[in-house]
Amino acid sequence: MPATTRPAGGLAALTAGLTLMTGLTLTACDTTTTATPDATATATTTASPEATAPPCRTAALTWTLSLLDGDGDGAGAGAGAGQGDGRSGARLTAVNKGSGACLFAGYPGLAIHHGKADGIEGAGSGRPAALALPGRAAVTVDLRYTRRGTPGAGTWCVRQHEAAVTAPHDTEGTVVPVTDAHGKPAVLDACGETIAMAPPRRAGAGT
Repeated sequence: MPATTRPAGGLAALTAGLTLMTGLTLTACDTTTTATPDATATATTTASPEATAPPCRTAALTWTLSLLDGDGDGAGAGAGAGQGDGRSGARLTAVNKGSGACLFAGYPGLAIHHGKADGIEGAGSGRPAALALPGRAAVTVDLRYTRRGTPGAGTWCVRQHEAAVTAPHDTEGTVVPVTDAHGKPAVLDACGETIAMAPPRRAGAGT
């Protein structure tokens, strides 16, 4: 049989080629891709009810004005009168009649008139925080005034069984009757230029 002669470098070249292919295959298997967060992604924010609720309107609120001491005729000092300084107290309450929230932002308007000339208005200090009122929720404003006949009352006095009120920043008002602590008709007899108003605060419905 004739002898087969192979080139001396053929085996070495084949071995080198196999080694190179194996190295490329291992390198490809070890290659991984890591996902990076999208740099352009933005966070989603949800607006708070305070930012989206419409302003409370006078007509959308149920108003009550009650004397804290239950004194309906202006005589005598009850438990809610003045905290020892001779002044009397009352409370203005507004309840959201609707099912959706509204924003009560500021002091309400309050005016007590006797005829066309004499009158006393409510006045508050500073800028109170806006209050979001869900449906059926209530906001209250405590009032302090000088009653007729107390020392230093002066002669500028108004005696009335009702008051004109408006929601903050509303131009349409309504008239609310004055009641005593038991819900019976009463009279607010106040002297001076203003009735002091405490900042509005949230309260339970019916407060």
